[in-house]
Amino acid sequence: MDFQNLPSILTPDLGLLFWMLLAFLVIFYFLAKYGFPVITKMVEERKAYIDESLRKAHDANEKLANIQQEGESLLKEARERQAQILSEAATTREAIVEQAREKAREEGVRIISEAKAQIEAEKQSAISDIRKLVAELSVSVAEKILRERLSGEAEQMKYVDKLLDELSSNDK
Repeated sequence: MDFQNLPSILTPDLGLLFWMLLAFLVIFYFLAKYGFPVITKMVEERKAYIDESLRKAHDANEKLANIQQEGESLLKEARERQAQILSEAATTREAIVEQAREKAREEGVRIISEAKAQIEAEKQSAISDIRKLVAELSVSVAEKILRERLSGEAEQMKYVDKLLDELSSNDK
């Protein structure tokens, strides 16, 4: 290849290369002195900001996990408390039902006792009424029999003597 025939834009001469190198070094010097530290500082700040954000995100995740765990423990505790309250309520309900049953039994026994007492009182009253009625009937029958047997005065005297004899024999 012949470099002589190439256009000048592709083959710079030595003077142009010198000035381009010098301009590059001057720009590189100013960039190294003033630009790169600022860029490096910004990159470091950005890195620190990202690291801090990651740390905060990690802390937030830990806090969230703790909050979730706390929430689950509170929920578990609430469920246990609910179960305990339900158990106590069931026990109380059973006690109330048992008290009501016992009271009903006692009331039933009392009512039965009162009914028995009332039945006994009515029975005694009925027996008393029957005795009175029987006594009245007996007196009435006895009166009719005596009137029939003692229709005459002689028979009455004879019966009175017999009764007096029985009374005097009982006294001895």
